[in-house]
Amino acid sequence: MNLSPRRRDDQDPEINLISMIDVMLVLLIFFMISTTFQQEGRVRVQLPQASEAPLPRGTQEPLVITVTAEGTYRVNEHTLINASAETLRAALLDQAGSDRGPITIKADGRATHQSVVTAMDVAGKLGFVQLNIATLHGDAPP
Repeated sequence: MNLSPRRRDDQDPEINLISMIDVMLVLLIFFMISTTFQQEGRVRVQLPQASEAPLPRGTQEPLVITVTAEGTYRVNEHTLINASAETLRAALLDQAGSDRGPITIKADGRATHQSVVTAMDVAGKLGFVQLNIATLHGDAPP
């Protein structure tokens, strides 16, 4: 048994890291809790302003294509002789003339999807770019 004290040159220097790690963890938690983060994802956009004056309406009445449950078409309440795309095209050209304003499609709920798509396709090919689909609110009578 060796009871003599060790000599100084035999000892390796030690640094106690446990207390330093504890202090660093406390500082890390403090900074995490007290930091506020900026939301970098927000983009500030300045929107343009418009006048409150209503736009002047055209002199013609708006074009309305009605698609019945049987798949026939009506343009401004004038029944067409058949349900072909060419007849619808001719009727739209006759009613619209050179004006390519907005057009509204009123389709019966029982009309086939193809007849509505045909009306939209004919209007698009003629240059009508503003297309409205007429619907009813759930509480409105049919």
